[in-house]
This record gives sequence, structure tokens and C-alpha cells, in this order.
Amino acid sequence: MRLNAFVISAGVLLGACTSAPVLPGDDLIQGYVDSFNGTDDELYANEFPNDRAAEFLKANIPVFECPDKELEKTYYFRWWTYRKHIKRIPGGHIISEFLPDVPWAQAYNSIDCAASHHFKEGRWLRNHTYLDDYAAFWFFGEGNPLQYSFPAADALWNYYLVAGDRAIIEKYYQPLCGNYASWVESRRDSTGLFWQHDGYDGMEVSVGGSLTPYGYRVTINSYMCADAGALSKMARMLGDDQAADTWEKEAEEIKTRMDAALWDEKDQFYKVMPMGTDSLSTCREQHGYTPWVYDIPDEDKCVAWAQLFDTLGFKAPFGPTTAERRHPGFTVAYEGHECQWNGPSWPFSTSQTLNGMAACMQRFGEKYITKEQYLEQLRIYSSSHRLGDVCWIDENLNPFTGDWIARTRLMTWENGTWSDDKGGVERGKDYNHSTFCDLVISGLFGVRPQGDGNIVISPLIPDGEWEWFCITGVHCAGRELTILYDRTGKHYGAGRGYAVWADGKRVFHSKKPEKYTIPNQEAVLK
Repeated sequence: MRLNAFVISAGVLLGACTSAPVLPGDDLIQGYVDSFNGTDDELYANEFPNDRAAEFLKANIPVFECPDKELEKTYYFRWWTYRKHIKRIPGGHIISEFLPDVPWAQAYNSIDCAASHHFKEGRWLRNHTYLDDYAAFWFFGEGNPLQYSFPAADALWNYYLVAGDRAIIEKYYQPLCGNYASWVESRRDSTGLFWQHDGYDGMEVSVGGSLTPYGYRVTINSYMCADAGALSKMARMLGDDQAADTWEKEAEEIKTRMDAALWDEKDQFYKVMPMGTDSLSTCREQHGYTPWVYDIPDEDKCVAWAQLFDTLGFKAPFGPTTAERRHPGFTVAYEGHECQWNGPSWPFSTSQTLNGMAACMQRFGEKYITKEQYLEQLRIYSSSHRLGDVCWIDENLNPFTGDWIARTRLMTWENGTWSDDKGGVERGKDYNHSTFCDLVISGLFGVRPQGDGNIVISPLIPDGEWEWFCITGVHCAGRELTILYDRTGKHYGAGRGYAVWADGKRVFHSKKPEKYTIPNQEAVLK
């Protein structure tokens, strides 16, 4: 079934007159939900169990359609799994990482390690209740946002950009300032850099981290730089220019220290510097791409992206790998700790890397990464979401076979079966430790709300790749968006070419996908 979603006034059309598009709707969602439910052993249910999955998704998610049905299927699968992690607690909701209780979690099985991913993905849900409650849990409830590295200010700033609710900034600016101060007190030393244990970055047994218990890591320094930048924007928005300038200077100082201490000029890559040494790790590790997620590096650092497409670097059939393949410390082990970051592919890092790719392309065009390469990496990531013929997301992957390593090992961990001390049966099933849907919405379709209320639409879909595609029902900064392309005009019945619609009106039309900025609605009205 397709829905005529808009009533169009001829006065708002650009180019030739056209009828309203016939768009994909609830039937597409229902079909995927029925398929996923039909193969699922629902071991752990929260507020929205499988029998309410279709209801939840229809009410909350953007509808995506393209000719690549494997990519499309993964998109709906990841929304279907995200829904499982919305957990009601006294006074509200949280978003969980694991469905079963795990011993290292805190109140209500909460873990902040992947919380920034939870906000980045969940910000596209129409109902903001869940993330509003989740933010309150971390800063006014029982949550501990200091357990693992967590760029909280950046996460809430990006949530605000989509939700468009100024109250988010007014409510959390001061608590986020306090949170930043706590990180400074506990994790910054006289070098001016932040340090962290690789395990508390969520990256146990990493090549650089295994040399010493602690290191000046690219991850936490990128997060703190991003948080300082976000706090600067928040302060500016709240009218405190002096504080905004101070936070902006803080972000710039972290960037300068990162470039001076963590950039390896010889290997052209950001690396870990183990504490107690004055030298960098000898290994390029995938988390060295983290700075690009937050627009930190200057253009000269973009040479690092060549390693992503090199089989001696990070490229693998189910990659990227978490350590460069040429390094002697690279391994894919089925012994020792079940969660190793010295070679296996991790969705956590893959989604960060794809975010970094998209951000780099938005700043510098296709000089270092092409649209074809972005889509290729997104497809590799999509194809990893499988267990045989069934859609699946778990912890770490064998980058050469696609086997879920931790699952394979945990199935026989204790007396030939699952161990309660490790989280019990199917600990990693439907694991919520990464993003995917956001990579389609903000990456592939390029929906990027700005701090000034404008919405930049800058698609990364290669020209001529698909005959047609669409995403509709994207709620962003107070607008409802549809973005579509139809080469012949027959698929959606609304004319040929590429179009952007906002609130039922076509605001942009061109022959092929290209960048367009939807202006701030309030500014237009004025």
C-alpha cells in the first residue's frame, strides 16, 4: 500500500507541475516486522514486545525505500531491535545496551558506553519521551555518566538539533558543565590531554591499550573536544557569550594537543600514546577515525582515510577491522577474553567510522572519500547483520567469515553452555551498541540540522546508483520531510528527478540528488 501523503498547492511547486507522490507506508513496515517476529525467539521483552513492534514502528520511524532490499531490510531490522531496548523504569524510560542483565551494568541494567549511539539513533523517533526520560536518568536520576567514556554534551546537542526543543539546552547545560568538570578532575593530567583505560572506552584488549593499563586515547580526547564545542554552542544559544568563548577556546586547545601528541606524522594516523611513555603505539587502530565524527581534523589529516580501503589496513569482507591487518598484533582470537578489539570487527566502531566518513565528505567533498566508497562500506556493514539467513546484531565479528565471535564462544563458556556470570543465554542478541538507521538518514540521505534552525540536505547516494529511492516521515527541527528520487517519474508518480518536501510542500527539485538547505522556518515567516 502507498499513501498519498500530501495535498499540494500549485503555488509552491518548483519546475513543472506534478501531482503528490505516492509514498511507501505502513504496509512496508508491517511486512518487515512480520518477517522479523516470525524468526525471533523473544527471550527478553521490555515495554514494546514483539506483538507491539509494528504499532511502535508505524508511529515513530521514517519510512525508507530503495532497490537494494538487503540494505532496506537492515534499516527496518535495526529499528525493530532498537524498540526492544526501550525499558520502563520508575519515573520514566532508559535505553539499554544488553537485553539480559549483565553483572557490570549499573541501575536498571544501564551502561553509558553506547549512550551516545542511543541518542544519535533515537533522535529520529517521533516520540521524544524516551530520550527525554533517558537524558533525565543520566543527569537527574540514578545513572552514572562517568562509568565509560560518553560524549554526553555532544549527544544532547545533536538530539536538540533534531528535536528542536530549546528546553533540552536550558535543562541540561549546567549539569553538562558539571559533568565535563568531573571528567577534567578524574581523567586529565598535566599534559592537558585526557587518559582512559581501553576497557572503559568499551574497547578491551586493544593493541595500543594492551601495552599499558592507561593511555592518552584518541577516543576520549575527541569526545571531550566535541563536548567542549557543544557546550560552547549551548552557551551561545543561552546568551552567555563569555562562557561560549571559553568553551570554544577549550575545544581548540584539546584539538591542538591531539594534533601535537596523538598524530603520527610518519604513519599519517591518530594513535594512542600509552601513559608513562613519550611515544605512540606502533599500530593504526580504527578508533583513530573518531576525530572526524566531530569535525576536529584539518584537511591535511584526511590522508588517513586511505587505510580504510587497503587490505593491509582495515579493509575486510566483514570489516572494517579494529586494528590494521599488517600489524603483528592483529589477531582474530577464539581464546582469552571474548570481547577483543585487536582485529575483530565491531559495529560500535564501524558506525563511528561511517559517521566520520560522512562528516569528512560534508566538509571536503569527494577528495578523500567517494560516495561509492561510503555506500560500499554501508553495504558491508549491512551484510554483517546476519546469522545465516536471519537478520542478527550481536557483539564482535570475525572480519573474514562474519561469525559472531563472542556468541560462538559464550554458547559453551561454562560446562558446555551459557554462563550467568557472563550475562546468560544469548547475551549479545539484539545488541544495542551502535547505530545504523542514523547512517541512512544523516549519512546516505544527508539530513543535517544546523544550530541556526536551517536543515541541510546533502545526500551521499552516488549518481545513477538507483532508479528510485525515498525516505519519508523524517521529523526534524519542527519540520516533516520527504526526500525522493525517481528517474522516470513512474515509481512515485510525481514527476522525474530529485525532490525535497517539507510539511507537504515541495521546496526543491533537480535532475539528480544534490545539496539543498531548507531555511529556518521562523526566519522565513519573519
